[in-house]
Amino acid sequence: MIEFREAPAALPRGRRIYAIGDVHGAFDKMKALHRAIAADLKARPAPSALLLHLGDYVDKGPDSRRVLEDLVANDPVPGLEAMFLCGNHEETMLAALQGDGGAAADWLWGGGRATLEAWGIDPDSAREEWPQHFDPAILRFLRRLHLYHREGGYVFVHAGIRPGIALEEQSREDLLRIRHDFLGSPRDHGFVVVHGHTAGFNPVVRENRICLDTAAWSGGPLTCGVFEGDRLGFLQA
Repeated sequence: MIEFREAPAALPRGRRIYAIGDVHGAFDKMKALHRAIAADLKARPAPSALLLHLGDYVDKGPDSRRVLEDLVANDPVPGLEAMFLCGNHEETMLAALQGDGGAAADWLWGGGRATLEAWGIDPDSAREEWPQHFDPAILRFLRRLHLYHREGGYVFVHAGIRPGIALEEQSREDLLRIRHDFLGSPRDHGFVVVHGHTAGFNPVVRENRICLDTAAWSGGPLTCGVFEGDRLGFLQA
């Protein structure tokens, strides 16, 4: 049973959004959370609902391959529309596989070794050989990820926004990677930003932002924010 609280923003009447934080290869938790969402939707049907992942499907955790292959091959929650946002780890992974040497070094340092190993690739092997191991459908999925989604009083994005800059003028770098200038800002952005990227063991709810990254890959739960009307609740696995 979800315990709802007053939310700092609202969605249109009859609309529900299930927003999931950073997965980072935590396949079993992701599947358990998808099942919990399906059960909630069955118990509490909604006129209109959306499943939205906030990015960072890969790296750090052990099962990045299973995560991506499942998302590509299956509807996460059958019958529920799904949208997938890009995280900085997907951005770095793609750049590395396209031959960017700096990105490859960053990828290895930031958790990419676990992803390569999930595909049976020696992380110390020649970088030119990495791309041939990845199914084209996986690469297409990664290239088609969205940067953000705006709906009702919310903007859903991986990392956050640069305060004082219009949403349409935000840099890709900030949307995928910003931390301190965004996290520490008390500014009213004109919407509440729902994001991941900065891990803690509990969701963070502020007047201007909500963080759903609860360190699923390193012992924390995987968290889904349930947004409907002017209410907010959480599901975890």
